[in-house]
Amino acid sequence: MQTFSPLDRHRTGLAESGVKESQYSSNLNQKGKQAMAQTYEQIQKQIEQLQRQAEALRDTEVTGVVDRIKVAIAQYGLTAAQLGLDSGPTKGVGKKTKKSLSQFSDGAGNVWSGRGPRPRWLREALVAGRSVEEFRAGSTVKSKPTPAIDKVAAAKPVSKATAKKAKRAPSKLHYSDGAGNSWTGRGPKPRWLKAAIDSGKTMQDFLS
Repeated sequence: MQTFSPLDRHRTGLAESGVKESQYSSNLNQKGKQAMAQTYEQIQKQIEQLQRQAEALRDTEVTGVVDRIKVAIAQYGLTAAQLGLDSGPTKGVGKKTKKSLSQFSDGAGNVWSGRGPRPRWLREALVAGRSVEEFRAGSTVKSKPTPAIDKVAAAKPVSKATAKKAKRAPSKLHYSDGAGNSWTGRGPKPRWLKAAIDSGKTMQDFLS
C-alpha cells in the first residue's frame, strides 16, 4: 500500500483546490457573459419600444400643431407670402428691383433707377428736346438731332433769375437825360436820375 507523506497530501490538496477554483471561475465567466448578453438584448428592445413611442407622440403633436395652424390661417386670412412660404414671387421681386437700379442711363456713367426725382442730367436732356424713353435700358428709340444752339443751351443750366427774366414782358417806360443815360423803370434808380431828382427835377422830365 502506497503511503503519502504529509507534504505530499498538502500538495495534492492544493492542486485539487486549484482545479476547483479554475472551474468555478470559468463557470462564473460564462454566466456573466450570458447575463450581459441578455441585458443588452433587453436594452435594445427597450430602445426600440421608446423609439416607437416617441414617433407616435411626434405624430400626435404634429397633427395638433397643423390643426392649430389651419385654424389661425382661416381666422386671420393669412397668405403663403405672409407666412414666408411663397418663395417664387419673392425672387422675382428681388430681380426686378435689382434691374430697376440702372433702368435709365445716358451712356456716360449717369444712371437713374426710375424712382424718385429725376436727376439733373436727365432734366437737362429733356429740356434739350430728348425723351425719357431714349435713356431707358434696352430701348430702341433713337435721339433726334439737336441744333447746335439747343445743345449749348442744354449744356448750361438755366438759372431761376434767367428764367424769370425771360418770362418778364418788356418795359413800356423809358427814361433818358439826353446825354446818353437811360433807365427802363425797373430795378434801383441809377445815380444820374437820383442826382437830377435831388436838384429839383421830376421823373416826368426824363420820360421819353
